[in-house]
Amino acid sequence: MPRLRLTIAVGDYDLTAGLVEGTIVPDGVEPIVLTMHSPERHWRMLRHEEFDVAELSMSSYLVARSRGLPFIAIPVFPHRRFRHSYIFVRAGSKVERPADLKGGRVGLREFQNTAALWVRGILEEHYGLAVTSVTWMCQDEEDVPFTPPPGLRLERVPKNRTVDEMLRKGELDAVIYPELLSSFKRGSPEVRRLFTDAKQEEIAYFRKTGIFPIMHTVVLKEALWRECPWVAANVLKAFQQAKELAYARLQDPRRVALAWVRELLEEQREILGPDPWPYDLPANRPTLETLIRYSHQQGLIPKPFVLEELFAPNTIGEGPVGFV
Repeated sequence: MPRLRLTIAVGDYDLTAGLVEGTIVPDGVEPIVLTMHSPERHWRMLRHEEFDVAELSMSSYLVARSRGLPFIAIPVFPHRRFRHSYIFVRAGSKVERPADLKGGRVGLREFQNTAALWVRGILEEHYGLAVTSVTWMCQDEEDVPFTPPPGLRLERVPKNRTVDEMLRKGELDAVIYPELLSSFKRGSPEVRRLFTDAKQEEIAYFRKTGIFPIMHTVVLKEALWRECPWVAANVLKAFQQAKELAYARLQDPRRVALAWVRELLEEQREILGPDPWPYDLPANRPTLETLIRYSHQQGLIPKPFVLEELFAPNTIGEGPVGFV
């Protein structure tokens, strides 16, 4: 019987390497695996539905589903990141704590991206900085168009300008960005992190909440899932196998060019537990429900989702399919 040929677009990570290199192949599928950076992949899937299966921004997926776009997720979360480390201010700024940003202007790549959604929610819930107390300056067009709710101050950065440049020139009070700002990465003395010891702030946040923020999920075209529901379960299983392969490879210090990789793994295990990247709903329910709550509170979705609405039913039950 011929295999079903599918395009699968993912990031090029250790957790997806088995799929990318062809070591792991979903049962019944002839995969065409494409790797690309997140902004391009998200835009092409959300605006043009170019792929059969794609790793996608969790925030944009919520917005897309609230607007009836034809995607369905499986409980695979291949990208997570703590976000206290990605809030930047000018080196000479008087901004020393989140509350100092009240009434200020904060730059974002887009309002909708998951990194910004998490940081705004965390700053409001845990540091008292209301989302409506800041003017949000957005650099790029949103992946899924949306209308800001009343009370939200949302403006666009002028064309041919970047939030990095505007921060360095003192036109912004802070920038929240999905990646390290280019100036910070270059070691510019003009830019610093808001939290001096961001890692300890992130560890404290995890110990308080149990949340390791989810950035991305994996979605299928809804028409594909309705026609071939087995694809969702088999793709989930393949992602799980790729994750297990990545974990096994990390145990070999020859594979990782870090002098203290074993000690880093031991530290991670002590803080986050043996599997910080679970691919199922029960282990991720508190994290996902927090993200849904933030999305609703910030006006991105009109009402909160019931979590099970967002995922293919044949991938969230008990038994070997869901790996719970």
